[in-house]
Amino acid sequence: MKVILTQDVKNLGKEGDVKDVSDGYARNYLIPRGLVVEATTANLKEKEDQASRLQKQKDREKTQAQALYDRLNGKSITITARSGGGDKLFGAVTSKEIADALNKQFKVKLDKKKVDLGEPIKHLGEYPVKIKIYPLIQAEITVRVEAAD
Repeated sequence: MKVILTQDVKNLGKEGDVKDVSDGYARNYLIPRGLVVEATTANLKEKEDQASRLQKQKDREKTQAQALYDRLNGKSITITARSGGGDKLFGAVTSKEIADALNKQFKVKLDKKKVDLGEPIKHLGEYPVKIKIYPLIQAEITVRVEAAD
């Protein structure tokens, strides 16, 4: 019996795969647990339609990510922070502060988890920071930390 997997099944395949399994295995184990649906022509067409919709959505997200990359890459932002003697800061500049500054300056809503800072900035100066926009698209901005008056 041909079946379409609705979720990953160990030793059988990944979600969306079309597999040939024995009738008993399908009727007694896989179908009652909701792991597969029978591979009828209607179900196969629905699977193809769903795959094309998913691909269109991924393409749309990628073009939006590329537009955001073009807006941010190479830009710089300035953050003012209180500093002590020399160039040492009271506290640190975190990824949340950088995300908030990007939102103010470029009107870009970013999650603080997308800002790849490594470790918090604790000194005055300029620092390169990577922004993870999409899995293979990363923008690099310059964060300038200045002393507050």
